[in-house]
Amino acid sequence: MNIDLHTHGKLSKKSDFSPEYFREMVKEAKANGLQALALTEHFNTSNFFAMYETLDRMYPYSGHYYEADGLKVFPGMEVDIAETGHILLIGLKEKILEARYSLENYTREGQFIPFEQLLDLADEQGLWKIGAHPFRISTPLHHLDRELLTRLDAFDYNAKDIYMQGVEAYRALITPFAAKLGVPVIAGSDSHQCLQYGSVVNKLEQSCSTVAELKEAVRLGRYSIEVSPCLHTKVKASVMMKKLLKQMQGEAPSRDEEAEYSA
Repeated sequence: MNIDLHTHGKLSKKSDFSPEYFREMVKEAKANGLQALALTEHFNTSNFFAMYETLDRMYPYSGHYYEADGLKVFPGMEVDIAETGHILLIGLKEKILEARYSLENYTREGQFIPFEQLLDLADEQGLWKIGAHPFRISTPLHHLDRELLTRLDAFDYNAKDIYMQGVEAYRALITPFAAKLGVPVIAGSDSHQCLQYGSVVNKLEQSCSTVAELKEAVRLGRYSIEVSPCLHTKVKASVMMKKLLKQMQGEAPSRDEEAEYSA
């Protein structure tokens, strides 16, 4: 089963969740050979709960994933932490929503939840914990307490960071870092725009229908990561398209996006 474990369902935090936009995302994910993805939208995006309410109206939910026109969509979210950094949480929809309710007082910069407290919350809800883009210049994780980092279930080999830093350079950073901690590495496109799908893919040796099965397959190393030879083109095209669409909506680019545009 081919799965992307870091994806977004909206163009940006400020934009509304659009069923039409998401259906196009699903269509392109399938066209790029994916059978599944984890929807890890930012926890402090506008109308987070409404996004899942809309998904409930759009697709049947199996109890573990949405059946989105033949694509498995596992619920999740991406959470900012106080020490700087982002953590992907993936699990049962009701547990994701429960955790999000618990984060209501931590959604603003300067008030983000401490790393250890988030780890405890995720463990209470039985959520899969993935350290997102650990060597991103603006939101790194590598500086955090080693004992806390070992509580993560995986690190994110992120297409945007590969694009910014190069395949070999980024691999040389993340591989020994993760190995020293005994934490596996998984792939995530970090796509907000459908052109980015397929830039990096996790190729599992078997099909999985629950997050527990996904987590176990990764823990046992029963997968490989495929980096597209077209990664640079895919990410750059997605970045440029995102910039154009945000300009049309009157949105200014973020600090990260300014760096991406100049890459």
